[in-house]
Amino acid sequence: MTQLAKALLVDDRRENLTALEAILQGLQVQSVAVESGEAALKRLLVDDFAVILLDAQMPEMDGFETASHIKRRERTRHVPIIFLTSADQDAQLAMRGYAAGAVDHLTKPFDPWVLRAKVSVFVDLWVKTGQLTAQSTLLQERETQRRLLTDAIDEATALLRAETDPAAVQRAIGLLEQARWGNTG
Repeated sequence: MTQLAKALLVDDRRENLTALEAILQGLQVQSVAVESGEAALKRLLVDDFAVILLDAQMPEMDGFETASHIKRRERTRHVPIIFLTSADQDAQLAMRGYAAGAVDHLTKPFDPWVLRAKVSVFVDLWVKTGQLTAQSTLLQERETQRRLLTDAIDEATALLRAETDPAAVQRAIGLLEQARWGNTG
């Protein structure tokens, strides 16, 4: 079963977090709400997220500093960040957000359907990336098994060519039978 994607919601105002949770309700994503940049960084140490919705203006550690920390960590540098800012804020905040590593920027109040569509895209990408990772792992396992089988067949073939001793021939037959049944251990 595939793990449910998570969206990290970061805003210092509880009412904004509640609104974001309501907007995302019904999507195939689990919302995780935190009220500070520091709390976001702590959650990112233990959970994987498909997307981060990050308020730009927060006390103590603002969204830009939080994004900077997120993008410096190997584990989280590829998590997409959507900055959320107030309409009355300086227009340069969007550029500052992109410079900090954001993939998008929305100004409050924003259209909830636009936010849902953007989050859905990142959730779909996260799911597809997980599927590709699982397929890659399976392919690597199969390649390892194929290599072991090929080695066993090569060893058996060499024994059969080089030896006329019945014990060596029996060993070669045993290796070939193991290879046939996929038992290389």
